[in-house]
Amino acid sequence: MKKGISILGSTGSIGRQTLEVVSIFPSALTVVAMAAKDEVDLIVEQIKKFSPKLVSVESEAVKQKVEAKLGPSKVEIATGSEGLLRVATEPSAKLVVAAIPGSLSLLAVLEAVKAKKDIALATKEVLVTAGDLFMQEVKASGVKIFPIDSEHSAISQCLRGEDHKTIQKLIITASGGPFLKTPKEKFATLTAKDALAHPTWKMGPKITIDCATLMNKGFEVIEAHHLFELDYSKIEVVVHPQSVVHSFVEFVDGSIKAQLGAPDMRIPIQYALLQEVRMQNHWGRLSFAKASQFTFQPPDKEKFPCLQYAYDVGRVGGTLPAVLNSANEVAVKLFLQGKINFAEIPQQIKMALNQHQNKTQPLLGDILAAEKTAQTLAS
Repeated sequence: MKKGISILGSTGSIGRQTLEVVSIFPSALTVVAMAAKDEVDLIVEQIKKFSPKLVSVESEAVKQKVEAKLGPSKVEIATGSEGLLRVATEPSAKLVVAAIPGSLSLLAVLEAVKAKKDIALATKEVLVTAGDLFMQEVKASGVKIFPIDSEHSAISQCLRGEDHKTIQKLIITASGGPFLKTPKEKFATLTAKDALAHPTWKMGPKITIDCATLMNKGFEVIEAHHLFELDYSKIEVVVHPQSVVHSFVEFVDGSIKAQLGAPDMRIPIQYALLQEVRMQNHWGRLSFAKASQFTFQPPDKEKFPCLQYAYDVGRVGGTLPAVLNSANEVAVKLFLQGKINFAEIPQQIKMALNQHQNKTQPLLGDILAAEKTAQTLAS
């Protein structure tokens, strides 16, 4: 029997690669619902190829354009936040792929969990902004989380069959981004074009900039804390420019497990969609003959302070992680628009963090309010 899948963010980088995986396993997977923004031609193309029952788009204007290009169709097209919630809770979906960058999908993913949908999680901000609340709902609903991030997928694979109590620490690898060897003195002159030239991964613009600042890695530290229920003192980051070792787990006896593979997001996506069942690889493979060396080094937190911000904020908790995420979203947007330089991204974020009055043990409304306030402070 085919597994019904809903995709939040079908036209983004992860969403498109998810659909590639679905197309390889048509007897096991079927797309029943999709949520996208305003990429009319691509939305129409995806509808024609995958025939979902329900599609959500950003607005009524986008809906009209899609309908005009699509012609006669049985697909129902919804709009806005209500449409996003409907896609997340579509009754025929067993698994929801959360692939909308930023915090836009937070409410929808929470509702999907409450509706007892398993989650293939690519959206970091769900755990960053509301990790405690989200994991409480996951435990209460009895659903499973399948991480799509290559690092968390790697950790999950390394922990299969292991006793959680025997973990000494998690070691998350980072490529170091495009500016690993760039002197900090030049950061004020770097452009968005420079920052978007990631050396190993193909991703959307937001996450690519986050990789350049190492904020992405900081978010992954917070995610790992929630997913694997470990203290921050047991989560380490190491720079590995080749992006072949996706993460390590060290155990109390000194043994270390590592998960290796080609730097291709479709591999962890496939592992998540098939709920950790290993099937034939149709993508890239790792060649040890071509991988001449693996190098590792500690991250420079003075050069890339966003990583340290994430550790500090994660330890404090409350509404502060939501402020970190929201302020970062604004700063990245301003950088991509050419309104601030690369060196000013962490400065904008730090300013918002310093001005925030943290609220411990927040409710969802507190988190959303903190995010909105942070957007104003960072803009």
